Amino acid sequence: MELKGKKINFLGDSITEGCGVSSNENTFIEILRGKYQLAAARNYGKGGTRIARQSEMRDPNEPRDQDFLKRMWDMDPDADIIVVFGGTNDYGNGQAPLGTVDDTSIFTFYGAVRTLCVELIKRYPSAAIVFITPLHRWNENGGLGTWKPDGVVQHPLCDYVKAIKEACECYSVPVCDLFGRGSMPVHMQPWQTIYTTDGLHPNDEGHKLLAEKLGKFLESL
Repeated sequence: MELKGKKINFLGDSITEGCGVSSNENTFIEILRGKYQLAAARNYGKGGTRIARQSEMRDPNEPRDQDFLKRMWDMDPDADIIVVFGGTNDYGNGQAPLGTVDDTSIFTFYGAVRTLCVELIKRYPSAAIVFITPLHRWNENGGLGTWKPDGVVQHPLCDYVKAIKEACECYSVPVCDLFGRGSMPVHMQPWQTIYTTDGLHPNDEGHKLLAEKLGKFLESL
């Protein structure tokens, strides 16, 4: 795909928003804007947000409860490409069950990814829609304590990666696998220090690598 002159909407969480970089110009979005001479690179990242709808919300106006399914309607309608980058907060601080690939409920992770695919395809029928898997992160194997509601199993992050791939496959939506092929195994040292500020949020070097991987993936479509 030729990227020059394209308009891209980026829907995501704090990583997309730019938490961890020294300045906005060092986000992967701004790097892509400059490198590929994009006509528009719109950042719809909001820290703490998740893909799945939460059954228990503290406040309807709570920023982190503005899930991707709600916020997709705030995006500009004229995009050529939609990039969805989330899932780490569903793993790290979400109450929704993982579910199964057959789910369509927005209150499970699988179902929310499937519904998001459908709604994005309907709203942007001529656009390329792409998902990015979560990156590796500290404490990614389910050892986050007992904060999950009763009956909700704490799955490892790799299960959320698998869910994104399987749900997107149902609609032929391409997935950029930065978990398996992102060259940032930041759950380990020295990569954690090299590429992140805290084992989760990429720093300037992490965003450079993220932009490189995503740019090549988009060009390959």
